[in-house]
Amino acid sequence: MVDVIQPSLDHLRTFMAVVEEGSFNAAARKLGRAISVVSYAIGQLEAELDLRLFDREGSRRPQLTVAGQALLARVSMIADDVDALVAQARSLRQGLEAELSLAVDVMVPGKVLAPLLRDFQARFPTVSLRLHVEALGAVAALAVAGRATLAIAGPDIQDIPELARETVGSVEMVPVAAPDHPLARGGRIAPGGTRRHLQLVLTDRSPLTEGRDFGVLGASSWRLADLGAKHALLKEGIGWGLMPRHAIEGDLAEGTLVLLDLAEQQITRYALVALWRKDCLPGPAATWVLDEIRERLAGAA
Repeated sequence: MVDVIQPSLDHLRTFMAVVEEGSFNAAARKLGRAISVVSYAIGQLEAELDLRLFDREGSRRPQLTVAGQALLARVSMIADDVDALVAQARSLRQGLEAELSLAVDVMVPGKVLAPLLRDFQARFPTVSLRLHVEALGAVAALAVAGRATLAIAGPDIQDIPELARETVGSVEMVPVAAPDHPLARGGRIAPGGTRRHLQLVLTDRSPLTEGRDFGVLGASSWRLADLGAKHALLKEGIGWGLMPRHAIEGDLAEGTLVLLDLAEQQITRYALVALWRKDCLPGPAATWVLDEIRERLAGAA
């Protein structure tokens, strides 16, 4: 039995060209080679694999054999992987990042983030993206530790010497409660009127914001590290709290949550700032994300 020899990449590419173009002649034109060179390459590949890949008899158009059909997907994958390798090597030579680690505050609207990431994937197919979604100081902590190349963090993050910062936008925050909550029944709420009611507060375990409160008015509060859990508890009537308007637009329209008329705190803006280490400037992909998120947040405001 003849042993299988490792095929050359050129022979595999010639095989794919014949399959895609439908004939040796068309493949030769696509590759800019003589038809004899294409025919020789296919013959060599068949010898290397010890398999007949094309049925050339009785038709001017070569037909894949059963073996050729079985190998087609694998050969196509190999060719694609090599193309991706060459593209990534070319990108690295041009200074493009091999990987972008992005940390994003949970308050960033999904309708901004999701399309941006889709467009990022199309624009930078060779850049591996690592996404972290965190709350409050946990976002900045990832940048400080070097685990995030670029961070989009919330307000009240202290000035950190290692980090550069740039304001990129803001999110509207509104006080809400379930319609059957006591605070939702009495119209305008006088100063101090919220202190008798449980407030649901977003928090995190980062040392950068440890022990600090954000928009806390109630004497009694539950601290939650998950915005989705806070949202669910609010809808159940367990306390009141501030939520990003974009996250509850549907609830306000359906009446499952209502805006509270607070005398002491009405609608506020939750600032969003971009952070990156001063000793690691954003590369082309990170700079694109920074420019795009600034523009898209402005459009969504």
